[in-house]
Amino acid sequence: MLSYLIVGSGYRAEYYARIARKYPGLFKALFLCRSQEKADALKARTLVDAVTSEDAALLFRPDFVVVAVDREHVGEVTAHWAERGFPVMAETPVDSSMEQLARLWKMYEKGAKITCAEQYHRYPILSAGLRRVKEGLIGTPASAYLSLAHEYHGFSLLSRMLRSCGEKYSLTAFRQVSEVAATDSRYGAILDGSSARDERDTAFLSFASGKTAIYDFGSVQYRTFLRSRHLTLRGNKGEWSDRIIAYLGGDNLPERHFLMPEIPEKYRPLDTQALRDGRKTWTGELFLDTEQDEFAIASMLLDMGDYIGGGSSPYPLRDALEDARFALLLKRALDEPGTSIASGETPWDE
Repeated sequence: MLSYLIVGSGYRAEYYARIARKYPGLFKALFLCRSQEKADALKARTLVDAVTSEDAALLFRPDFVVVAVDREHVGEVTAHWAERGFPVMAETPVDSSMEQLARLWKMYEKGAKITCAEQYHRYPILSAGLRRVKEGLIGTPASAYLSLAHEYHGFSLLSRMLRSCGEKYSLTAFRQVSEVAATDSRYGAILDGSSARDERDTAFLSFASGKTAIYDFGSVQYRTFLRSRHLTLRGNKGEWSDRIIAYLGGDNLPERHFLMPEIPEKYRPLDTQALRDGRKTWTGELFLDTEQDEFAIASMLLDMGDYIGGGSSPYPLRDALEDARFALLLKRALDEPGTSIASGETPWDE
């Protein structure tokens, strides 16, 4: 069984508590909060114990630490626990400043075990598509369109879709602001007829290899019944569009492959009835629910056991740093609409 300390008390921090409760034979968790009031509230909501001092947290003897604080402090808190000798899984993004990103890389080079909980590529439906791409079903990827996840999450997926991790790129971006009917929220459906402000960011990326990508995401997109999520990846022998892959068969005749969520054998202990039910039906839409999200994160937590024992990282820190840097470059490009921004050199270049 793996034990982990959850540093943080926000919405994302509670995911890690729910996972520990869902898989009691695999994980054991403890919260570290800044106040007794927050600790009591978290314990009441999640049924996972919470403490307010590091000394009390150390008595728990965690195998690793999950840092789930706000993006302005995640790098600082990650560095603190890494300096204390703990393997750390940081929430996304790993930080929001180049200085802190460079600091984390320097610590990693000196032996610190730091990884990131970038989970989207592990959603069962998305990992199924990425596996087909890796197997060469659509040939060599050339261009991608993604309207599915924001900033660092979006870049992580685009990099894996195009198989362009580590490539230099340039981007231009612009923002369109509009109104859309409010229909959903973290706390349930909205039925009062109110409107929400939708800030839709569109960026055009050109990679050193000649591959291109369009990033397209609106601020309401995660929680709305009126805006869907899509992806398209084009290769020289086919195309992946949402849950359909068109490709050339062995006789060069066009064929269709309908993607279904997949649970790799290694992660079968994390399977649930809800995930099994999702694999019984097919729809053309990309359905990315909380159940898949929690499975994806749980699979990374499970992989921390291998990482601690000297195995590979659940998510390479170099990739996490690139994801976080894209968020910074995107903000700069949006501040200078139409201006081409080059990714430039970084301390973690290969």
